Amino acid sequence: MKIAVITGASSGMGREFVLQLCKQKKFDEVWVIARRTDRLESLQDEVDTKVRPISLDLTKEESIRAYQILLEHEKPVVDVLVNASGVGRFGAFCDMDLETMYRMIDLNSKAYVGMTYATLPYLQKGSEVYQLDSLSSFQPVPYICVYGATKAFVLSFSRALNVELKKRGVRMMAVCPGWVKTEFFDHAVTDNTICYYNKFFTPQEVIARALRDMKKGKDVSICGFSVRAQVFLTKLLPHRLIMKIWCKQQKK
Repeated sequence: MKIAVITGASSGMGREFVLQLCKQKKFDEVWVIARRTDRLESLQDEVDTKVRPISLDLTKEESIRAYQILLEHEKPVVDVLVNASGVGRFGAFCDMDLETMYRMIDLNSKAYVGMTYATLPYLQKGSEVYQLDSLSSFQPVPYICVYGATKAFVLSFSRALNVELKKRGVRMMAVCPGWVKTEFFDHAVTDNTICYYNKFFTPQEVIARALRDMKKGKDVSICGFSVRAQVFLTKLLPHRLIMKIWCKQQKK
């Protein structure tokens, strides 16, 4: 049985991955993972591929183990893995509660490691892994410091593991968009700490670019000329200056 596994599939980027992958590839099943079962079940009305909803909270280690047990029982070939679960919170570090920060670390970084590790035995030559990352992974970001740090982890982890998996013929790519208007902002924005957003992209644009970049053999996908230019500048300019510009934009 050839499948795709997509986390964070109940909304936003994860949901868009389901829609676009099912148009481009043939799977026996698509396993969609998130906490909201009703949202997962509704995906069946939008794609022709059989959808298997799996309700899990990936911040919990027992959820990763439950996923491992399911793989061991079904023994599928995982043609595509998409780690698109994630949560963010914008604000000053000292104003956030520790539980919120721990949840960001667990879902944005730890869950990616667990899901990738559990899936590796079921990947074969030609399999693809997409790790949803962020523009914030390329630089330190004051007032989004924990979220940005989790995404910096994902970038380093994904690019390094892509090299390790080369001999197996498995591809891994970090998808690093700028601002994307999704439900993410309903949770991330609680005040006006972050007030400057230069440009928003749509999930459709970001995922379409990611699928094209995977075919081109890239290990990082960046949607939009303005975002690629910003990444280029982070490689040339001192991060101290980059952070100063960011804080000025945010009126800090």
